[in-house]
Amino acid sequence: MQRIKAQKDKFWFRIIYIVSVVISAAIAFLILGPRPQGLEGKIDVSQLPFVNATLNGITAAFLIVAYLLIRQKKVAQHKIVMLTAFGTSSMFLVSYIIYHWFKSGPEPYVGNWPQVYYPILITHIVLAAIIIPLALITLYRGWNYQVVKHRRIAKITFPLWLYVSLTGVVIYLMLY
Repeated sequence: MQRIKAQKDKFWFRIIYIVSVVISAAIAFLILGPRPQGLEGKIDVSQLPFVNATLNGITAAFLIVAYLLIRQKKVAQHKIVMLTAFGTSSMFLVSYIIYHWFKSGPEPYVGNWPQVYYPILITHIVLAAIIIPLALITLYRGWNYQVVKHRRIAKITFPLWLYVSLTGVVIYLMLY
């Protein structure tokens, strides 16, 4: 029985790692890669940065609520709120990809605090790539009632995911 569980975990972890690499590579390509001719400006995506920041803020709020719920041992409510946080993060990702599909390149920073902006941006980008597999593994462990393993990884995932969500809002505020 234990061997079957380990094989199942191994299978799903492979899927999680593949999905994580594909998502990260797709985002990097969309931001830095060549653009098809005539795509930029084809649809108006000017409101999507605000939508993205809002989704990041909502995700951060859900993460905090979920943390408070689990501290109160309200497991069922915690699970619902965490799945909702995952949903808002997924909506952010879709919106972010659409934005960068129709708008080429990263938004240039023209503010007065580059010494603050760039460290936030760099840590945000690195941790955003790392949070994809961490969040998926944490959700997988929780969904499959692997409580000890879930708690262990959630102690890492929660602060990183919260940081990525909050710095997403900060980056938006500094850019726009």
